[in-house]
Amino acid sequence: MSQLTTVDATFLNAETETTHAHIAGLGIVDASACPGGRLTVPLVAALVRDRAHLAARPLRRRLVQVPLNLDHPYWEDDPDFDPGRHIFEIGLPAPGNDRQLADVVAMLHEQPLDRSRPLWEMFLIQGLADGLTAVYAKVHHAAVDGVLAAEALAALLDLSPEPRELPADDTEPARAPDPARMLRTGLWRAALHPVRTAVSVARAVPYLDEIPGVATLPGARFVSAVMQGALGRRAVPTAPPLSAPPTPFNLPIGRRRAVACGELPLDTVKEIRRALGGSVNDVVMALCATALRKWLDKHGDLPGRPLVAAVPVSLRRGAARSDTGNQVSVMVTPLATDIPDPAERYLAVRRDMDAAKRRFTGSSGSWVREISALAPAPLAAPLTRLALHAAPTMSLRPINLIISNVPGPQFPLYLCGARVLAYYPISVITDITGGLNITVFSYDGKVNVGIVACRDLVPDPSELVDHLVDALDELKDLSRE
Repeated sequence: MSQLTTVDATFLNAETETTHAHIAGLGIVDASACPGGRLTVPLVAALVRDRAHLAARPLRRRLVQVPLNLDHPYWEDDPDFDPGRHIFEIGLPAPGNDRQLADVVAMLHEQPLDRSRPLWEMFLIQGLADGLTAVYAKVHHAAVDGVLAAEALAALLDLSPEPRELPADDTEPARAPDPARMLRTGLWRAALHPVRTAVSVARAVPYLDEIPGVATLPGARFVSAVMQGALGRRAVPTAPPLSAPPTPFNLPIGRRRAVACGELPLDTVKEIRRALGGSVNDVVMALCATALRKWLDKHGDLPGRPLVAAVPVSLRRGAARSDTGNQVSVMVTPLATDIPDPAERYLAVRRDMDAAKRRFTGSSGSWVREISALAPAPLAAPLTRLALHAAPTMSLRPINLIISNVPGPQFPLYLCGARVLAYYPISVITDITGGLNITVFSYDGKVNVGIVACRDLVPDPSELVDHLVDALDELKDLSRE
């Protein structure tokens, strides 16, 4: 038995008609080694059925609501779990090109997940050029963070075309408490909520200067500095004052999505890192800064100050239990889109990322958990949706966009014997985090880029992929001077 944490529940509460809080991946596979040379629904359903116990929470557990929404929901194993109900097959018309695939994936990404059953779906997309198959899979962020998503993916994939030997499923089915017990627990927690809120506020106050939006309020930086000093943490760097400028993608988002995918050679990224210093993530952030600068300049909307990016960070350490819910926070950093010189821009990105990392290390990023715990469970959903809706209408921009870089395995993986040639992550956009999200996943010698945007605000995110390629060439030339 496990219950959603306040962070888990926030991902549920954030959903509206225009915002869906699922994360997804698009795999491109060579299915020629599959039986009959084709990846089919029965084949993948059998694989999931055999391996669901290796990643039980995202694959076979469903939500159970507490009566009167008095508390956060619970997870339990779906007694009617059938992988075949979650896996579908569709075909692309000829010629099956990248643009057609991106449009289909965008359409699938627009659709919410059914909360009456385990919160995931998978689509086998046939008809790609060169006889390849695409596999689009999405899972709700309430069920997984980045680490748990990787575990679920690893449960389904093999290191060779031959399936590995699996451990037996000796787990007992998880069941939610009966309604009466959920009500008693909910009432008890509601009674204690004022105390828990006071504790959360006390824990969050020292880090007011790194909470997007809150940090710009008068006195927030002063209060944060005083509290840091009182706690004896004078060595913690002060977060820089950040104000997200207006951009075309920081407006209320609509229902439709646009998706673009691309890839960059990881060896070239590492070559740039060795020549110019910093980390692979610094290079990725610099590439994004250059691509966004070029895109904004092309559209006549380049701000005179840097964009503000949120960078997700996992809080899981070591062998953390996988049933403890989302363990994620964010670093907030300026993105040097205002600097025209490539060398100076790269140095600025390195400097800003280093400062954000040092600040995050000092604070542990716990403010996300504390802020999500402030509202009592019965009011959390309407208050969360109100905040998401009100922010853009009041011109409140805590950040411009989310940029995420996830390191992956540098060797090939296989799904039902089919080699996975590429894997593109596709994430979440909201009114408050911006109508554009760039997520990067390194896999088998490549840096795979997945971009999702509100189609009303960024109709063709493939332009950004082209700018990323140009940005890589620019940094490559700079590294060889």
